[in-house]
This record gives sequence, C-alpha cells and structure tokens, in this order.
Amino acid sequence: MTRAEIVRLAQCVVRRPRWQLVLAVLLSAWTLAWVLGQLAADPLSPLGLLTWTGIPLDSASLWAQQRADVLAWLATLGGLSWAATTERGQLPALAGWFAVLVAGEAAGYEHAVRRAILSMVVFLLVLAAVSITGRRAFVVDRVAVMPQDVVRAGITAAVLTAVVPLIAPGLALTRLVRPYVTKPPRRLRPVETQLLRETG
Repeated sequence: MTRAEIVRLAQCVVRRPRWQLVLAVLLSAWTLAWVLGQLAADPLSPLGLLTWTGIPLDSASLWAQQRADVLAWLATLGGLSWAATTERGQLPALAGWFAVLVAGEAAGYEHAVRRAILSMVVFLLVLAAVSITGRRAFVVDRVAVMPQDVVRAGITAAVLTAVVPLIAPGLALTRLVRPYVTKPPRRLRPVETQLLRETG
C-alpha cells in the first residue's frame, strides 16, 4: 500500500453519515484525552476524565473494577472489531475503541490496549496463514482468502482504527486553517458532445 493510499484512507475517515461523524468526534476526543492522560503522574481512567461533568461516576468505576476479569475480554472484542473495519464500514473502529475504553476502566490502559492490539494482530496472522493455501485459487470457482487481500484489508483496518483518536483535533485544525488556505481550481470533467449530422 502506497503513501498516497494511506493518505486517502485517512481522508475518507470523515466521509461518513453526519450522525456517525458526530459520534466519531465525541469518541475521538474522549479516546485522545485518555491516551494523553497516561502521561500524567497519576494516569487518568476513561471515567476519570468525565469527572468535570459533575456526574457521580465513582460507583460506575468501582463496578467496572470489581468485574475486571470479565470486562477485560471487551478489549479482545475491541481488537477483533478493529480488524473488521473497512473503508465503507468504519463503525467497527468506533465500537472497538469504545470496548477498549470500557476494558481500560476495568483493567487499566496498558492491559486493555495491549490486549486489543494483540487480538487484532493474531486474527490477521491466522488469516495470513490461511491465505497461503488459497494463493493459487481461482476466485471464479470458489471463495478464497488471498494473501494480497489480507495484507490490504489489514493495513486498511489498522489505518482507519489508528486515526480515530485524531479525528477531533484533525477536524478542529482543518476548520481553523481553512480560511487561510488557497485551493487550486477544480479540474473540469470532459464533456462529451454528440456531433449532429446535417440533414439535407
């Protein structure tokens, strides 16, 4: 996959239904704040970031920590959800990050993120191993798992998942800079003109 294709994938993150974009921005801001919150001396939990709202979330956080063994499995499901992300179906990336946030509240940032990444990588490696047997298959005869398709789909899923925390700051920066940027003129599509025969 070329650099231009990766940039195109990163740009297509914002090409989604409006309700999904609003959800993506909210989840992006929450996720990015959680990731950056790990740099603090006392790392913040996902619900710990929401204390400024005034909503009493201590009981929810305690409930999650008491069920850490069960909720930690959400990180595994989150990683598999990341692996299911495609260019046309980007909702699994958001669902995966939300699952990782819940698992992070229960088991901590490092455990949740590491488990999600590991489950995604293991799934892709299993598919890559399966694809070796189908590399000479004729797709017209049967459904096959092809190595190049696994690589392309894996890179697509990884890029679309990785940019989720960057959606909110990216859109904010784009909105801030847009008035100061000069865009080149659009290329006009060639218009096909039909020649009319003269009738005499």
